[in-house]
Amino acid sequence: MHVHDLLQLDSLGLSLLWGEEALLGQEVVGVTATDLEEPGRFLGPGELVLSGLVWWAEGDSAKADRFVSALAEAGATALLAGEETHGRVPDALVAACRTHRVPIVAVPARTSFRAVTEAVYLRQWGDLSRRPTRLFALPENVRAELSRLVEDGVGPAELLDRACAHLGRVSCYLLTASGRTVARTPSAPELPARQASAAAARGGVWLRIEAESSPYDAWQLHVPDPDAAPPRVLHEIADVLARCRDGRARRLAADRLAGQELIGVLEGIPSVPAPAAAAAADTGALEEALALAGLPAGGPYRVLVATSGDALAEGLEHLEDAAYAVGRSVAVLHDDPASGYDAVDRLRAVWPLLQQCGDPQARLRLGVGARAAGADGLRASLNQARFALTAADEAAAVREVEQLDTLAELMAGVPPEVRTVFGTRILGALGDGMLRETLEVFLANNCSWARTAEALHLHVNTVHYRIERVETLTGRDLSRLDHKLDLYAALRCD
Repeated sequence: MHVHDLLQLDSLGLSLLWGEEALLGQEVVGVTATDLEEPGRFLGPGELVLSGLVWWAEGDSAKADRFVSALAEAGATALLAGEETHGRVPDALVAACRTHRVPIVAVPARTSFRAVTEAVYLRQWGDLSRRPTRLFALPENVRAELSRLVEDGVGPAELLDRACAHLGRVSCYLLTASGRTVARTPSAPELPARQASAAAARGGVWLRIEAESSPYDAWQLHVPDPDAAPPRVLHEIADVLARCRDGRARRLAADRLAGQELIGVLEGIPSVPAPAAAAAADTGALEEALALAGLPAGGPYRVLVATSGDALAEGLEHLEDAAYAVGRSVAVLHDDPASGYDAVDRLRAVWPLLQQCGDPQARLRLGVGARAAGADGLRASLNQARFALTAADEAAAVREVEQLDTLAELMAGVPPEVRTVFGTRILGALGDGMLRETLEVFLANNCSWARTAEALHLHVNTVHYRIERVETLTGRDLSRLDHKLDLYAALRCD
């Protein structure tokens, strides 16, 4: 297969912009699509390079020279430049190709890079021309390169880019179950998590990456256009990404260990005030653990406690450029309000997406402590986060301790077993009948005899009699504010 052969295919509509006959007769061994400014390290000798010229900037001839120079040094057979992005192939790029003796061919906007790629491989491997297009698999040189990149430990973004490069300008995403974009191809537009979560219902190709994961951070390969790539190719790419995920999981586990050690130090500090020397030692140990976990020194920090450590870890991954450490179901977040980025609000927006990933019957909740200026305030923030977690409910699954601004919300944070004992101790003698109902309505109507009688359709004297019985049985005097609060709090304990 030679460059000259491609130029003879009328279906592609390619136009030669520069290239000597001898150069056009070079053997083509593969195809790589790229929009990197300096793609040399990803190219091999004999490869045809497809570029949409997204990297090009008008008037920057030096950038064009660097790009073509990288192609020449790598031994590329030719550059096929797309006209779609800029409407034409820049003259500076043609001049650079002439200088470095790299043939350049214009690809019209109507011709997809995929069509060019298929034409090369159909011509190069004639036996494939008798098989349906949708059965094509990854070329051997691409498969070998991906294996090498996985062994080198490259990230998923670079791996996905290289895996899809030979397909042309295909939009492809690597997403978590909660909609977080792990990686996307250069031609794929940004996909916010909420839109990604909704995209599953709109079709396209979805392939689960078979690797160890939680329900919240499982990887999925998504191609919106079901005809953009052959299924076998996507399955092979998914297999490669699974190997990448396994290696990444091992590295993340090592990172999480430092977070677990930090939380262990934090949870080991007693709640009761300690002598000055002991308190200083505890703070020093915390500062050391914070540094080992990669958190900035000096705060401010927030402690977060969740009902699921896996959900908490994935939720924090949605935060852009946030510094945090996670251990089991507790995390320490560096949360500086001066940054203008409200991390807790972002978590609150993401939390419904996480809830959709797990067991529908599970109560996925998050409690957030107040900001601690430094390490010495982390223990208080931990206690606050635990209390806020207990107060979280369906209406507010993410609960900040600062949100507890009513007695009812404060009581909701008291452990259920404590609420049960308190409620039974104060109201047990009333039972569940008319006396309890009368007390609830009486307090709800600001202790108004007339409004309570009207609400219950009773005579005012009957209300007086029942309230007197409540006072006798509970030992409380409803003319006193503190006793009213006792009874109100006891009612909220159910």
